[in-house]
Amino acid sequence: MIFSVWAPQAQSVDLLLDERRIPLAPAGQGYWQADVPAAAGQRYKYSLDGAPGLPDPRSRWQPAGVHGESQVPEALAADVPLPARGGFRPAPLSEAIIYELHVGTFTPEGTYAAAQMKLPHLRELGVTHLELMPLATFPGQRGWGYDGVDLFAPFPAYGTRAELAAFVRACHACGLAVLLDVVYNHLGPDGNYLASYGPYFTDRYKTGWGAALNYDGPHSDAVRRFVIDNALMWLKDYQFDGLRLDAVHAIFSFEAVHLLEELSHAVRALSKELARPLLLIAESDLNDPRLVHPAARGGYGLDAHWVDDFHHALHRYFTGESDGYYADFQGLRDVATALRHGYVYQGQYSAHRGRRHGRVPAGVEPHQLIVSAQNHDQIGNRAQGERLSCLLEIGPLKAVAALTLLSPFVPLLFQGEEWGASTPFLYFTDHQDAELGRLVAEGRSKEFSSFRWAGTVPNPQDASTFERSKLDWSELFQPRHAELFEWYRLLIQLRKDRPEMPRESRTDIPAPQVSFDEAAEWLTFVHNGVLAVFNFGAQARRVPMPEGEWNLAMRSDSEQAPGADTMPPRSTFIYIGG
Repeated sequence: MIFSVWAPQAQSVDLLLDERRIPLAPAGQGYWQADVPAAAGQRYKYSLDGAPGLPDPRSRWQPAGVHGESQVPEALAADVPLPARGGFRPAPLSEAIIYELHVGTFTPEGTYAAAQMKLPHLRELGVTHLELMPLATFPGQRGWGYDGVDLFAPFPAYGTRAELAAFVRACHACGLAVLLDVVYNHLGPDGNYLASYGPYFTDRYKTGWGAALNYDGPHSDAVRRFVIDNALMWLKDYQFDGLRLDAVHAIFSFEAVHLLEELSHAVRALSKELARPLLLIAESDLNDPRLVHPAARGGYGLDAHWVDDFHHALHRYFTGESDGYYADFQGLRDVATALRHGYVYQGQYSAHRGRRHGRVPAGVEPHQLIVSAQNHDQIGNRAQGERLSCLLEIGPLKAVAALTLLSPFVPLLFQGEEWGASTPFLYFTDHQDAELGRLVAEGRSKEFSSFRWAGTVPNPQDASTFERSKLDWSELFQPRHAELFEWYRLLIQLRKDRPEMPRESRTDIPAPQVSFDEAAEWLTFVHNGVLAVFNFGAQARRVPMPEGEWNLAMRSDSEQAPGADTMPPRSTFIYIGG
């Protein structure tokens, strides 16, 4: 087995294996390596210049946690090529419905095996892609995963490497693609030994979560290779169908070829090698079309990106909350803009930011924008982790679902949203360093101090904060929750029954036909032969219908009031063109 590690500033590197100290030889460009017989299950560390051993930066398995020894991994059954496994082909983004989940709270057990038992539920719902929150090993036994430090090693508390591979295979067998959330803008502080090996980080830039990675300074070629190899590993070894790149606005790369462009090129090459499609989806709050523009247009060539404006406009309108970034959104007009263009801010002044924000989304297709009414950030970044189901009645909840699932963009749901789960999704950690845990709790409270509704933030380190965040699947059998689940299921089926028609390439997002009256509190929009009509007000009213022959397909109220065009308060009617 080849043991190799990048340590450009070390004078010597030793492999510590079975109480043996084995010198590694220089291999050029700061790498050290040796060919040493080793079997799966053997544990090892690296010693730099005679110092105590450290975990392997590229460790594939950390069974004893972030501070423990690395372990030689076993081979994965997922290495079998896809054609030999039934030829699974994921739905294209233009037909995708994404479902975000956190393995540790998705089920009471919090494991891959337990999540696998819920795949029939997801298939019945109609989603096409699962998106797993980060799996790179992080400290302790619980956490969101955004403070991972062993990027190549799946978090052991969720199950073994083989069980993760088996979960992905099971998803494919059910017709579900699987995406993985990865974090390349920073690493967590607890168990982060990369700086001991080399200049992985830089003080030229700052992120809100930790030291920025060195993507454009001296020795940055090896850092880029480290990150790109990590992305390719998840896609090749575990057969993930794509990656969601966390907070790319905090990736600082000012060389002629941005890290994201280099990553996109590498993933395209792997896609061709494996003969299967692979996706790269960015999370960004910049409203920047360059993320999805091809390199020939000065872009990064990613497949899609999250757009926060859609969520913010809906949340501001339905909840009335106006603190923090919600101050930039003003009502139904912004909801209509979000439905038409995805971006609400296209270069105008943002009071929250104190500057102009965004850019016109020219050249961006609808399937290149991921929208949601709820996700881990927008729920978990509330002090009490409240979902919309804790803030709204069932009528508005159904309206939010219809706006999201019938929009021209790619909808994303967060675990439990489909039945209006009452359990919160809180921020939780398990740092073994008590002082670090205290600082994290204090920082969390400070982060949301601008939100008047925040209240007291539960201690992230308290195990009960994690336990409270687990879904209660028994709710599915309660009438209100079952009713909402059926509404989501039917909306998804309607979206699938009317797939996006082929269209010529456009220079702007094809906008749906949207009409609204802010004072009367109604909105209608037509897209792809479906008409959605919303009465958001507290009074029954007749909402003006667009021209055409429309057949009522769904309505949110249980009472069939006389006259289908007279809408009860806070109701939603869905029509199909005749």
